[in-house]
Amino acid sequence: MKILPVGASLVAAFALAVSGCAANETPTTPAGQGTSGSGSTQAALQGQLQGTGASSMQAAQEAWIAKYKAEQPGVTVNYAPEGSGAGRTAFINGGAGFAGSDRALKDDEMGAGKFAKCTPESNAMNLPVYVSPIAIIFNVEGVDELKLDAATVAGIFKGEIKNWNDPKIAALNEGVNLPSGTITPVHRSDNSGTTENFTDTLSKAAPEVWTEKASGDWPGAFGGEAAKGTSGVVAAVKNGNGTIGYADESQTEGMKVAQYAQKADGEFVGPTADAAAQVVEASPKVEGRGDNDQALNLDRTAAGYPFVLVAYAIVCEDYKDDKEAELVKSYIGYIASEQGQKDAEESAGSAPLSSAMAGKVKTSVDSIK
Repeated sequence: MKILPVGASLVAAFALAVSGCAANETPTTPAGQGTSGSGSTQAALQGQLQGTGASSMQAAQEAWIAKYKAEQPGVTVNYAPEGSGAGRTAFINGGAGFAGSDRALKDDEMGAGKFAKCTPESNAMNLPVYVSPIAIIFNVEGVDELKLDAATVAGIFKGEIKNWNDPKIAALNEGVNLPSGTITPVHRSDNSGTTENFTDTLSKAAPEVWTEKASGDWPGAFGGEAAKGTSGVVAAVKNGNGTIGYADESQTEGMKVAQYAQKADGEFVGPTADAAAQVVEASPKVEGRGDNDQALNLDRTAAGYPFVLVAYAIVCEDYKDDKEAELVKSYIGYIASEQGQKDAEESAGSAPLSSAMAGKVKTSVDSIK
């Protein structure tokens, strides 16, 4: 799985931005790459589009913005990777034209008239644009390989398994010289879609241990070390000793990554794009949503790697500002296109949308008004 490091600008500014070019500059569209993914060249656009949300998509958003800029130099796209919760809040309150979220809006969050940038009659739409495994990363002196199953992961992050040489860990790692040191689990301090996907997996794959419901906020009673954002968790694990955490796989370059025992057959599998895609392909659409809402109910018990996140672009069905609608259709149309998905796969190691899902998302994007 190909993984590239996050750009230094992301670390310094914690935001992605591409500056605008002169209004009279004519865009050149690469052969076969229209912003809608249809292979046609769109008319030149002008304006600024703000997105806020999931830090898991930092590497992908950086690549998407740069590639899109080559097509539409008159458009400035900014993406602030402040976390899924912040993204949803910004979209609801009108601070962003679209949100990036590692979970779809829940039923009680949906509804016409709830979103500042949408018309009063408009609902939001949840459109999958990014599929990636969540890696379980660790830093234990003298241990380079680690195998875990769902119950053991749940016990570690719940604080019930406290030492690295615990019999439950040792049983899965025969021949590995595990130290007696204390385990320090690291979790997100901010409301996080990555956390919600991680805890959702534990609640479904190890319900006898993880009795909490899935949540974007870490259960305070479980303790551990808290860190803000994906980069914060990675840094805390990397700079500690005896640490273990979870993060989008695209941002774990150079880290030790645990293998996971599939419940179905007991085989161990790593957090690869293909293994993550297996779970997504087996997952049905959330019931009761509109035809153009593509929210998924992830099946964590399906074959594959269950610690997977699907990040959504959350957009309006109908924007109050027609120009903003045009920019959203253009940019989200590109990132969900075959070329956009290929660009994310090359830059962030994500799993591209299946052709069937990509077709559904295109239909949804085309419906934006």
